[in-house]
Amino acid sequence: MPLKPRHIPLRRPRPVRADGERHPTAGRTVGLGVQHALVMYAGAIAVPLMFGAGAGLTGPAVGALVNADVFVAGLVTVVQSLGAGRFLGVRLPLVTGGSFVCVTPMIMIAREYGLPAVYGSMIAAGLFGMLVALPFARLLRAFPPLVSGVVITVVGLALIGAAPGMIAGPDPAAADYAPPAHLALAGGVIGFMLLLRRFLRGFLAQVSVLLALLAGTLAALPMGLTDFSGVADADWLGLVTPFRFGAPTFPLARVVSMCVVMLVVFAESTAQMIAVGEAVERPLTDRALGRGLAADGLSGVLGGAMNSFPDTVFAGNIGLTLMTGIRSRYVTAAGGVVMVCLGTLPKLGELIASLPQPVVGGASLMCFATVAAVGIDILRRARLDRGDNLLIAAAAIGTGMLPVVAPRIYHRFPEWWQLVFGSPSTAALVVALGLHFVFHHGRRRAEGASAAG
Repeated sequence: MPLKPRHIPLRRPRPVRADGERHPTAGRTVGLGVQHALVMYAGAIAVPLMFGAGAGLTGPAVGALVNADVFVAGLVTVVQSLGAGRFLGVRLPLVTGGSFVCVTPMIMIAREYGLPAVYGSMIAAGLFGMLVALPFARLLRAFPPLVSGVVITVVGLALIGAAPGMIAGPDPAAADYAPPAHLALAGGVIGFMLLLRRFLRGFLAQVSVLLALLAGTLAALPMGLTDFSGVADADWLGLVTPFRFGAPTFPLARVVSMCVVMLVVFAESTAQMIAVGEAVERPLTDRALGRGLAADGLSGVLGGAMNSFPDTVFAGNIGLTLMTGIRSRYVTAAGGVVMVCLGTLPKLGELIASLPQPVVGGASLMCFATVAAVGIDILRRARLDRGDNLLIAAAAIGTGMLPVVAPRIYHRFPEWWQLVFGSPSTAALVVALGLHFVFHHGRRRAEGASAAG
């Protein structure tokens, strides 16, 4: 009698991306997305706080800016991660947030023309950015590894320079600067994170930053370093109100200046998108980068309507992606959804904003340092021992770090100079591209002309 084959039900396989890497399950995607949202939140609220202080806004208005900033950043993160149609979104695992490049120009416009002019100029600049995104991408995508490596290294080093302010306090001259309890707490968070990465596997290792943040907050409770009093006073629901400060106006001179700011944001985002593409082994095409820059332009339009800011790629989250090894864009999209929720739930946002600064600073330091390490790895492939590459890298890194170690060094220079060279990433980019052209392209043309003669 012939034996019948035993029927074994087949399990449905987990989805696999085009590059062969599996997506995390739905539950893990949400957990990893929350981790991304927590890492970016401290940086996201810094921009509206700086602008609010410079523009002389009161507490409720600043709170509205924070909600709007996180809300718009979440929307743009989803668009960048998943894409929207054929023209928007780079479709890489990245998180966006308000760009620090825009803060000073926006404060100047607010003081001269008022807030309606700030957001009208931003809308116009966003539309301009969406129109020129693809041509600008074709111009900038041909970064040699030397240029992109220099920019990413400077971005990482500049972020590392900001971490001590979160851990030890903003004023080194203050009597209570760098208390040992703060340093011990931040060091404990870093050590706990490293232990989790060393001894855990799977999902728990991937959410080591989230676990370290929670453990650090619990450790801070008996130390008296937590203050959640603002959570009780915050509203449960706070919808973002379009044009809260009035109908937008469009002074021509300030529209032009914000268009220049948008191009600077594009240059900043380009280097970081290239770094993400190289890190996850998905090199960018002209069209993909153009879609990513168009989404940055969209952030200007949305930011102008929702009283927010133009967005750029958050470098700290690049470091988080590399630390966890999770390269799925659905994870960062989930983080964007969490950010949208934070923007509409002020009580939840206040809870996250109340996390002890030494705890957030310790976790952020590791993410920031990872970004610098990525830039160094890219420079390693740039053949610094060849020709004048080492000289170019040294000049660009030195120029980029000047506004980090001496923030007021250009305070007597024109506004356009401060805009370009006051930003570490933009200054490094301009110097690296300029010197690369002079030392390589110019030399090749000269050698070609002499050979033809």
